Amino acid sequence: MGKVAREMVENAGIDVEMLLELLIANAAAELTTFYYYTILRCNLIGLEGEGIKEIAETARIEDRNHFEALVPRIYELGGKLPDDMKAFHDISACPPASLPEDPTDVKAILNVLVEAERCAVRGYTEICNLTAGKDHRTYELALAILHEEVEHESWFSEFLGEGPSGHFLRRGETSPFVSKFMR
Repeated sequence: MGKVAREMVENAGIDVEMLLELLIANAAAELTTFYYYTILRCNLIGLEGEGIKEIAETARIEDRNHFEALVPRIYELGGKLPDDMKAFHDISACPPASLPEDPTDVKAILNVLVEAERCAVRGYTEICNLTAGKDHRTYELALAILHEEVEHESWFSEFLGEGPSGHFLRRGETSPFVSKFMR
């Protein structure tokens, strides 16, 4: 634990225990989303599904990276991950991105994917709002993740015909905003 890191956050007026709850819940969401996206990606088959598979894979890998980037900050602030994986799953900030009843329905899978990303956008926006101007390290981390989650949402929403977003799939690079927190 970084004693001074926690002290500075407390001195800035942030309830560190509440912040830790948010960080841990969002870390749980990232790890469980990584797992559920694995299942969703495997079911993106056929002419419709194959075109989405690469995008789902990028989002899946980046969600794992978000988890990896969040863990050090949780421990720096004196928090820890739950010892029980089932308990960790159950405190996720977002509901499970479960395979729809009809696993061949690509549009239903896209709806699951976009709703998972929208939940993540809300979660990281909340952390940014809480830490802006007070906890620079957590704010910058949450903002980096937020940038990537917004892109994920835009990719899936375009496939649903919700309109153009101006975002493009990244080629050969994952987690361009978050990668600096993973060194």
